[in-house]
Amino acid sequence: MARIAGVNIPTNKRVLVSLRYIFGIGPANAKVICEKLGIPAERRVNQLTDEEIGKLRETIDRDYRVEGDLRREVAMNIKRLMDMAAYRGLRHRRGLPVRGQRTHTNARTRKGKAVAIAGKKKVTK
Repeated sequence: MARIAGVNIPTNKRVLVSLRYIFGIGPANAKVICEKLGIPAERRVNQLTDEEIGKLRETIDRDYRVEGDLRREVAMNIKRLMDMAAYRGLRHRRGLPVRGQRTHTNARTRKGKAVAIAGKKKVTK
């Protein structure tokens, strides 16, 4: 099993797909990395040589901010917004949608499970 940037990437999948298991590398970055190193798109991780895995590891460490560093940077950006009491920071603090979505209905992912209001009766017409 290949270990890159502190992540065990799956060995039986294609390199393009396996690289996406690393936080901070998506489809576009995975494609750029493979093209830069000359690794064919259909090659699987278990078919890579130790030299190619070393080059992958080295390229990702040198050119990309991934895993712990990236997570820390994102957390610091959110903390900065909360500290300066920006609107987006207040939304993060309250656990509400940050990017302008409606909250009258929906938004259950951010707000959590709906809580019933005690004593409220359903009105029949």
